[in-house]
Amino acid sequence: MADEFTFGGEIVWRPSDEHSARSNLKRFMDQHGLADFDALLRRSTTDVAWFTAAVLKFLDIRFATPYRQVLDLSRGPQWPRWCVGGRLNIVQSCIDKHYQDPDQANRPALRWEGEAGATVTLTYADLYREVNHCANALRQLGFKKGDALGLFMPMTPEIVIALLAIVKIGGIVLPLFSGYGVSAIVARLADAEAAGLITADGFFRRGQLTPLKPVADEAVAQVPSIREVLVLRYAGNPVEMKGGRDHWWHAVVPPQSGFAEAEIMDAEDPLMVIYTSGTTGRPKGAVHTHCGFPVKAAQDMAFGTDVHGPDAGAPGDSIFWFTDMGWMMGPWLVFGSLILGATMVLYDGAPDFPGPDRLWALAERHGITQLGLSPTLVRALIKHGEEPARRHNLSQLRAFASTGEPWNPDPWLWLFNVVGEGKRPIINYSGGTEISGGILMGNPLLPLKPCAFSAPCPGMAADVVDDAGNPVRGRVGELVIRQPWIGMTRGFWKDPQRYEETYWSRLPGLWVHGDFAAIDADGQWYILGRSDDTIKVAGKRLGPAEVESVLVAHPAVVEAAAVAVPDEVKGNEVVCFCVLRPGETGDEALREALKARVADELGKPLRPRDIRFVKDLPKTRNAKVMRRLIRAAYLGQPLGDTSSLENPQAVEDIRRAA
Repeated sequence: MADEFTFGGEIVWRPSDEHSARSNLKRFMDQHGLADFDALLRRSTTDVAWFTAAVLKFLDIRFATPYRQVLDLSRGPQWPRWCVGGRLNIVQSCIDKHYQDPDQANRPALRWEGEAGATVTLTYADLYREVNHCANALRQLGFKKGDALGLFMPMTPEIVIALLAIVKIGGIVLPLFSGYGVSAIVARLADAEAAGLITADGFFRRGQLTPLKPVADEAVAQVPSIREVLVLRYAGNPVEMKGGRDHWWHAVVPPQSGFAEAEIMDAEDPLMVIYTSGTTGRPKGAVHTHCGFPVKAAQDMAFGTDVHGPDAGAPGDSIFWFTDMGWMMGPWLVFGSLILGATMVLYDGAPDFPGPDRLWALAERHGITQLGLSPTLVRALIKHGEEPARRHNLSQLRAFASTGEPWNPDPWLWLFNVVGEGKRPIINYSGGTEISGGILMGNPLLPLKPCAFSAPCPGMAADVVDDAGNPVRGRVGELVIRQPWIGMTRGFWKDPQRYEETYWSRLPGLWVHGDFAAIDADGQWYILGRSDDTIKVAGKRLGPAEVESVLVAHPAVVEAAAVAVPDEVKGNEVVCFCVLRPGETGDEALREALKARVADELGKPLRPRDIRFVKDLPKTRNAKVMRRLIRAAYLGQPLGDTSSLENPQAVEDIRRAA
C-alpha cells in the first residue's frame, strides 16, 4: 500500500505566451492539430506508431531504405521491432544532412574547452571531415561492421569524432567512464568481446595528471579479443606503446581521406552498448540501435529542453551538459544536438577550478543557452555564495536542465532564484540508460514547482501504481510504463532473461522502472529515489529525498543521505549522513537538532536513529549518491559492484563514522 505523499510546493514558474509559441513542442502540436499538451500526451501514448512516425519526420531522420512498418509488437511489448525494413546509418542524420546544407555546413557543431583554458570549435563541415578521417583509419586498422570498440577517453573533441566514426563504419560503441579502474574496464570489454579500444595518454583534473594509458594497458592485457588500440596524445605524459597493437591518433587519423562511405545498417542493428552497474552480478549492457537511442535523445532535447537548430536567421542553440561519455548523457548530448543541428559544448575539467565561477564563466564564454547539471553539483557550488554566478553575463541562458538524482527544495530554489533570476526554468529530467533518455521531464508549455517534473515525456505512457499495479495519486508508488517507446533498450547484451526479470517480471505487461514516484493534486510528478532505497518505518514508507530535504534546509548542512537500517520493533529505522558547510561543527547539539527537525516535519516515527557527520558522500562520476553503498558500509555488509564509484575514500569514512 502506497503512503500519503507529503512532498510538494507552489508553482514558481509559468511559461510566457512568447516562450511557448516559439517552442518545438508547440510547432509539433500545431502540425498535427493538437490543442494542448494533454491531447498530445493522450494520442502519443494510445497510438504509439503514429507518434513514432511523426517524430521521425519532425527530426528529419534520413533512411536509405524507407521502413515499411514503424512498429511490430508480435513478440509482445517487451520485444518490439521498430522501423521494420528500414535501412540507415544514423550518422547521416547527425552530420551528412547538415554538411550538405550550405547554410548549415559552416555553423558550429561542437565547442570545446579544456581545464587549462584551451578551446576548439568544429563546424559541421569540420566534423564531417574529421569523422571521415577517423572512420577510414578504423577501417585501415581492420575494424568492420559489427565490431565493438571501447571508448576510454576524456571529454575532448576526439571522443565525439571517434564515437561517430565507429557508428559510421557500422561498429558498436562501448562508452567507458574515464575514471574507471582496470577491473571495471575488463568486465565491460570482455562481456562485449571488444575488438578494439580508443584511449588517451591521460588528462588533467585540478591541474593534476591522471594517466589513462597505463590503466588501459593493464585492462587490455586481460581481454584477448582486442586487436588494436588507438591512442590520443592529449596530456603529453610519457606512455609505453606496444608495437603492432598500439597506434597514435595523430599518426593514423589525419592522413586519411576526408570522405568515407557510411555502412548502411538495418534500423535495428546495434549502435551502442552502455553498461550500468547493479547491486549484484556483472554490469548490465543496455543494447541500443540506430533507430532507437539517437531518436529518443533528439526528441527529448527538442520537446523538453527546447533546443533549436538555426531557424529564420536565428543562430541556433548551444547546449552543455556536465557529463562524461561513459554516462548516457554524453552520447545523448552528441546525438541529440547533432540531429537537431544545434551546437554541443564540451568541457574537460573540474566545475570549480581554478575558481568557483568556472561553470558560469564557461556558460558566458560559449553562449550556452541550455545548461545541464546535477543537484549534487549545485549543492557543491552553493557554499561559494552568489557572487561567482552574479559576476557573469548569462543573458543568453534560456533554461537549466537537471538529471541524475532527486532534488531538495533549497538548492533547487537557489539555482532558480539566484542564477536563474526567477525566470529561467529548471527542466527536470528522469529516465535512464535503458530508456535512452527520459520518462518524466519539464517542458516549455507547462508550469513548474520546485523539484518537480511537469509531465511524462510525449510518447511515454508513465503511471504511478501500488503493489498490485493499480494507479495511485497523491500517494507514493512505483513508476511504471504501460506502452513501448522507440528508445527502449533492445534487452541486455547476451542476457535477454536478465532484462525481462529486471523490468517485466513484477507486474504483467508493465515496465517497472525501479523508481519511487508520486503525482500531486496539480498533476506535477516527483521522483523520490530508487525503490530499492525505500525507507519504511513502522509501516510508513517514504523516499530518502524527503528526509534529505529536511536536513539540507538546515543552514549548517550542505548534503545529506538517508538510508533504512533494520530494527526489531519498527522493521527499519532511519540513519542519516550529513556533509556540513565549512566552519560548522558536527557536535552532539547539532545532531540532536537535526533529529528533532526531521521528527517535527515528517513525524516522530521517522526521527533518525543516528546522524553521522562525514566529509563526503559516495557518488558515481555522474554525481548520483550511492545510498546502497552507504547502507552496506554502515552495516558492515559486502559493497557489491563499486566500479562506478568516484570517491572510494567516502565509503571508508562512513565505515569509520559507523
